Amino acid sequence: MRLLLTAMLLGTLPVGAQVVGQNSQPAGGNGEYTMSVSSKLVVEAVNVKDKQGKSLSGLTAKDFTVTEDGVPQQVSFCEYQKLPSAPPIAPKKPENITVYNRLGVTQIAPEKPGDVHYKDRRLIALYFDLTAMPPDDKLRALEAAQKFIRTQMTSSDLVSIMRYGGSSVDVLQDFTDDHNRLLSILETLIVGENQQSEDITDDADTADAGAAFGQDSSEFNLFNTDRQLSALQTAAKMLGRLSEKKVLVYFASGMTLHGVDNQAQLHATIDDAIRSGVSFWPIDARGLVAQAPLGDATQGSPGNAAMYTGTAALAVTTRMQQSQDTLYALAGDTGGKALLDYNDLTRGIVQAQQNITSYYILGYYTSNATLDGRFRHIKISVKPELAANLDYRQGYYAGKIFAKFNDADKERQLEDALMLGDPVTELTIALELNYFQLNRAEYFVPVVVKIPGRELALAKKRGAEHTLIDFLLEVKDELGGNMTVENMRDNVNIKLSDETAAELAKRPVEYDTGFTLLPGKYTIKFLARDDETGRIGTFETPFVIPNLNKEEKRVAISSVVLSGQRADLKDAIYNAAKAKERAKDEAANPLVLNGQKLIPSVTRVFSKSRDLYVYLQAYEQDVTTVQPLIAFVSFYQGQTKVFETQPMEMASAMTNSLKTMPLRFSIGLSHLPAGDYNCQITVLNPTAHKTAFWQTTITIVP
Repeated sequence: MRLLLTAMLLGTLPVGAQVVGQNSQPAGGNGEYTMSVSSKLVVEAVNVKDKQGKSLSGLTAKDFTVTEDGVPQQVSFCEYQKLPSAPPIAPKKPENITVYNRLGVTQIAPEKPGDVHYKDRRLIALYFDLTAMPPDDKLRALEAAQKFIRTQMTSSDLVSIMRYGGSSVDVLQDFTDDHNRLLSILETLIVGENQQSEDITDDADTADAGAAFGQDSSEFNLFNTDRQLSALQTAAKMLGRLSEKKVLVYFASGMTLHGVDNQAQLHATIDDAIRSGVSFWPIDARGLVAQAPLGDATQGSPGNAAMYTGTAALAVTTRMQQSQDTLYALAGDTGGKALLDYNDLTRGIVQAQQNITSYYILGYYTSNATLDGRFRHIKISVKPELAANLDYRQGYYAGKIFAKFNDADKERQLEDALMLGDPVTELTIALELNYFQLNRAEYFVPVVVKIPGRELALAKKRGAEHTLIDFLLEVKDELGGNMTVENMRDNVNIKLSDETAAELAKRPVEYDTGFTLLPGKYTIKFLARDDETGRIGTFETPFVIPNLNKEEKRVAISSVVLSGQRADLKDAIYNAAKAKERAKDEAANPLVLNGQKLIPSVTRVFSKSRDLYVYLQAYEQDVTTVQPLIAFVSFYQGQTKVFETQPMEMASAMTNSLKTMPLRFSIGLSHLPAGDYNCQITVLNPTAHKTAFWQTTITIVP
């Protein structure tokens, strides 16, 4: 992170901001309060078989007895899923495979509580961990999936395709029995995207689901294995939206744990899979491997004494076994089975398919509504005369309120919020970013975030003496494989004195940070959490950094900053940087001048009682002498010009190769009527006969 600046109590409250999660208030003047009661629906998938191993059908809710921690529970619904052990293969249709130019990203469609959406259907999710497979193994895994769909997929099967590429967990296809669509997606993964002219969907009907964050940040994960496990955990949570039994067929070329460092994430992944009713069926895409004792020709000889004592050969074998041990543990702890050392990878999918036979879905509303995060033991039985064997989940972890979160729970909450494709909007967040050229290659990108202070002031009402705000930022390069190029983790500790709380109730908290980027197309995701109440807000938007070096027809300009306020840096209630670092950062930030910072307006709403400040930079690359520029600001309403500043001539430039010329305007708004305006900035270069225009809509209020 290039710059870490300040968080301030500055600016005006964003228009239309809403407060969510307010404290309970009396319903009327008589002191009566409204009490709300919530209930937790627990869903269990139960296999019921007789002594011969055949599924028992015809049972109802009255035939089952359910207890939770020894307390009897009333079964609210009982649904029988009829899945023949060997259903007939669906008639083959003529194949019509298309190689898509771009694979769309969708979501697993959720079910309503108590609603069984996929009745009498077997749900199989094919999950390809592209970070854990070399090209040969990837090709073998995709071809095995194609073979299963062509020859083994039955009329009862619904298949979903999921992919993890290092930066996100993508649902490429929700559960479907469309053979051609599934085969087309797999063929596209084999051939590679951007190879043909057709798209899977166009922008008009593609779900705005985004990509679940795949733990690509070193702030949260020290090892690649943690990222792989966390991505697998994300996939299990996605499937947890469905009540039916799910199998996740996990294609990878092994996974090696690093001592005890990955144990916490391994347990979290397994726990979430069990909680979501997902069983892992890992398939080692390497198949049956015959390894040279000292390695093959792709690596150099060890060249030490170990190659003569057998230690090197033993180490190769040990690494291979360790990489399979994790796959075995994932399968064994979730009710699946790992396919190891077997070349026909399709066999692993068939094993997962045959594992799901007819079963019952039971649902009950637990009588224990305490959100303490503890494990609840479940016991299910049927009438003794049935002499049946039952297989079911033995319990689950209850939810936990934020007040009972430990440090690990809080970290996982932040990670989950970043993984989610849908934004969390418990806190209102407004964000603006700009760009200014630093040199011929890099651009400085300042980011300004505002949060209504009254939402944070709720902590004071609960008796807190301070509130800690956690900030997370992630920037992904859309043109570079959607990989993370910048990330930041910070927190602000605000003391909640009576005076500070009163200020928070009237003004927003502003947080500023910045970083450097190369020209390109990016996506920024910003997350903030009130650590006192646990409420989270996220903001996500794409943005483009243009390559101004290639601008030949127009005057090269930076983004334009509109502001209604200058503030002394000493007024900050918090500063993340040390004194020496802060001085260096302020010198590099073009929005800081003479100890005052220009506060960008995130909402583009300005008061008539304050001046409007306009700031931008113009660049004259590859010129021997500075060419004078003329700039002015115009206000329009419709096609009518309402106001225009006097032209400003700028003939001096900073002493750098870019010939940077800062353009600053201060415009009084008191003489303009309140309303909406189209603000236009015009920059002219009479010598080179070039122009540049920038427009935006602003609102002036009394």
